[in-house]
Amino acid sequence: MNIVSTLDRLHAGLRRIAPRHEISLIAASTLARLERSGPQRLSDLHDPEGVSQPAMTQLITRLERDGLATRGSDPADGRAVRVAVTDAGRAAVARRRGAHAEGVARAFRQLSAEERAIILTAVPALDRLSELLRTPD
Repeated sequence: MNIVSTLDRLHAGLRRIAPRHEISLIAASTLARLERSGPQRLSDLHDPEGVSQPAMTQLITRLERDGLATRGSDPADGRAVRVAVTDAGRAAVARRRGAHAEGVARAFRQLSAEERAIILTAVPALDRLSELLRTPD
């Protein structure tokens, strides 16, 4: 059993159960980051999401057009642009999380009691792994 290929398959499965009609994976990730961390400079959003600055600028333009995010000036530096999630953006993230939760719960119920217990025991370690993967060296 190879942990990387297992996590890749799990990631692909989670992408498949996400609602496709509303927002893309990168849009959902960006909105969730803004929801979790608060408003951020536009220039600080592209690197953690793994896209170029021009691609992030285009994404924020679309999110703003759709009412999911807003832009404003940075109080610390009027030349910089800060992006914040709107209530509609929070609702879109919540719907995506709900779809994920429903899909995972459906699959989870199909596992044996022993398999469910093993996964639940591993959740803290997986959460820690997630944190380590999120922060640069």
